Amino acid sequence: MPHAAITMIPGRDEETKLVLAKRTQAFLAGELGIDPKFVSVSIQDIPMEDWQKSMEQFPDEIMYVKPGV
Repeated sequence: MPHAAITMIPGRDEETKLVLAKRTQAFLAGELGIDPKFVSVSIQDIPMEDWQKSMEQFPDEIMYVKPGV
């Protein structure tokens, strides 16, 4: 059961977040060949002033795609 955690700066409304979560769920389910009911997605807003500190919590070995790459 995969889970996708999305972090981003604030500024998007709940409807936009729900659409993003549903599209992410559908994409992952399709790519992995599983039923979407097995895929969960969370979205967390991180204030810009806390962004760098928040990103430092992710070890390099789990960051498969980094910003700017």
